[in-house]
Amino acid sequence: MNIGEAAKFSGLSAKMIRYYEQIGLIPKATRSEAGYRNYSSPDVHSLRFIRRARDLGFSVEQISELLLLWRDRDRASADVKAMALAHAAGLKAKVAELQAMTQTLEHLADHCHGDDRPDCPILADLAEPTAAESRSQGPHRTRRFGVDTPASSRSRRVKMTRS
Repeated sequence: MNIGEAAKFSGLSAKMIRYYEQIGLIPKATRSEAGYRNYSSPDVHSLRFIRRARDLGFSVEQISELLLLWRDRDRASADVKAMALAHAAGLKAKVAELQAMTQTLEHLADHCHGDDRPDCPILADLAEPTAAESRSQGPHRTRRFGVDTPASSRSRRVKMTRS
């Protein structure tokens, strides 16, 4: 079958199939007399395997290892299980990071007035050094939003001159 058909049956784009061939994830396709790529049923089966592994978030390197394990009938299933569990642990860590980012953003948004004033706790937080940066730079005082920012000082001066 040609690359378009292989793409249809595998769920990958023709561009991705060519890329996987280029990086050696799959062997080079045989060519017709006209130079078109030809794929067999086992080739398409491998492409579906790759698509499924990619859908589960495995990296190209991990997929390469999984393909080797899949093709090796003498392999121990413990090797595959260890790889899957390590990947699952990495995904859980990523989920925890994303949840922490979501909570931080929601917290900052809850404390933002969202009006026409320039004071913005979201921007103030983004301007603060991270914990690692703070440790490496030594002690610093934490800015209190709305009290010692340039925008709040400017608005206090304007209010004082108007009074």
